[in-house]
Amino acid sequence: MKQFFKMFFASLLGVIVASVIIVGLFIGAIVGLAAKGVSGASSEKISIKRNSLLELDLSQSFHEQGEENSFSFMNSGGAAEAGVYEITQSLQAAAKDEKIKGLFIKLAPSPNGLSTLLQIRNAISDFKKSGKFVYAYGESVTQGALYVASAADSIFVNPAGDIDLKGLTTSLFFFKNTMEKLEIEPQIFYAGKFKSATEPFRSDKISEPNRQQIASIQTDIWSEFTAAIASHAHSNQITINSLAQTGAIQFPQDALSHKLIDGVRYWDEVEAMMKNKLGVKKDKELELTSMDEYSKSGLEDEGAKEERVAVIFAEGQIKDGASNSDYEITDVDLTKTIRKVRDNDKIKAVVLRINSPGGSARASEIILRELQLLHEKKPIVVSMGDVAASGGYYIACAADSIFAMPTTITGSIGVFSMMFNTQKLMTNKLGVTFDVVKNAPFADFPNGTRSMTAEESALMQRGVDSIYALFKRRVANGRNMTEANVDSIAQGRVWTGSAALKNGLVDRMGNLDRAIQSAAALAKVKNYEVRTYPEKVDKFKSFMKMFKGSSSAQEAVSKAVVSELGAEAKELLKLKNLQNMNGRSMMLLPFEMTIQ
Repeated sequence: MKQFFKMFFASLLGVIVASVIIVGLFIGAIVGLAAKGVSGASSEKISIKRNSLLELDLSQSFHEQGEENSFSFMNSGGAAEAGVYEITQSLQAAAKDEKIKGLFIKLAPSPNGLSTLLQIRNAISDFKKSGKFVYAYGESVTQGALYVASAADSIFVNPAGDIDLKGLTTSLFFFKNTMEKLEIEPQIFYAGKFKSATEPFRSDKISEPNRQQIASIQTDIWSEFTAAIASHAHSNQITINSLAQTGAIQFPQDALSHKLIDGVRYWDEVEAMMKNKLGVKKDKELELTSMDEYSKSGLEDEGAKEERVAVIFAEGQIKDGASNSDYEITDVDLTKTIRKVRDNDKIKAVVLRINSPGGSARASEIILRELQLLHEKKPIVVSMGDVAASGGYYIACAADSIFAMPTTITGSIGVFSMMFNTQKLMTNKLGVTFDVVKNAPFADFPNGTRSMTAEESALMQRGVDSIYALFKRRVANGRNMTEANVDSIAQGRVWTGSAALKNGLVDRMGNLDRAIQSAAALAKVKNYEVRTYPEKVDKFKSFMKMFKGSSSAQEAVSKAVVSELGAEAKELLKLKNLQNMNGRSMMLLPFEMTIQ
């Protein structure tokens, strides 16, 4: 037996060593290739063939800014390399491109937010004005996909496919009972009756104020959605809403009967229709050009101009320190970008593009200060994406003008902080006890191994109230409101863009292009070029990060878990993130609103 184990462990050690060597050689080879030709790979131009169709795949996840991919063979089909900005620019260019004869939309469940889909839908509507055709086809057509497809000339669904028209739902997870079973005591402090980010830890159901704001948001979003579907069906919103209320749309044939779609077809039939439209012979392949490929075809080669408008993309949760992830906003990294833009004399105006649920109050204040310094030299216009709420609104409020989409989630002017006392869990379940020697009452505060004293609780609440007062003051100064007026629309309340336009939190409805035009007008420049910041994420560099430390590796694992397990895993990861905020003052959106 001894000999067996000796051989077993020797073999195991050999496998481990061999694996390390192979991985090392693989990484070394990639690094060597990168040193020789990464720049060439990323800047390679794509040649577009005549009589081509531009293809938009809705199954892809579109970030605000496109990504680089130094090694295209590593692309596993996750996030698209073309971002929302590149997609809208590509559709504008394709409308004038003689080689592009039409647009094909591949319908599928989309992971993107409704404001992202709305911007793409609007760009498709503008593309149609060129007279070129737009066809959409899918086998599983969710409400989000149907929303985008409603801008097409014709929508086709597979006879055995699925199509949804069922209304909106917002599901929240609650951990109060779980905390009680584990004997973990959440110690929670918040300002604003609608600030419901901590609700999952202090309640077992949705509070009435939170239910009220969710219902209001759903009403606004559903109105936008039904208007789009009604426009394609040549119907009205009341009829479309009735179809959802009665569950009338179960099969593709139902959707066809109510004119939501234009045909029930197999893919080969749709393909044959497009070939016929293009004059392509049946035995020839369609020339389909992806958005990713088209965005690399030299759309920006218009020659450098002396005057510029900068677009700064701020996407993800707001965090303290330097970034460990590709899509997060940190005070260290974003302030570097802001200073770089501020010191560039060729840049005459700035658009801050925000897609963020907020996060750290301290990081938000640091970023806002840098934006104020930038504003002393150049006009700033904010463009809001899917969400610009809480800390995301905090960094927006001092701009000259704020643009949002009707379905943007914004507001959430409120603050919370919480800690978790694990003393009973550790002592009763694990037998661990704690003791301390200190020379001042607050020396061991904050502390996760005991309950707070009354004085400590009062200290925490004062901190939250103080930051909430600062938040309201920043908004009042930036939006030229009284603090009383701000308080009436604050309290942590979340609003859609259309509601925020009415209450004064935003100035105009419009996409990123409109914000850029507004910024240029404020700077009184006409002949300008647009420069985007920061540098695009490089998938190769992101891949290499996994070998540098545990944080990126953990992020990769988290993404894989979410991909496999879906919404439940996502909620648990959000729980983990909230626990990591122990004792910090946070400006963070309480929930996510998605349309499936």
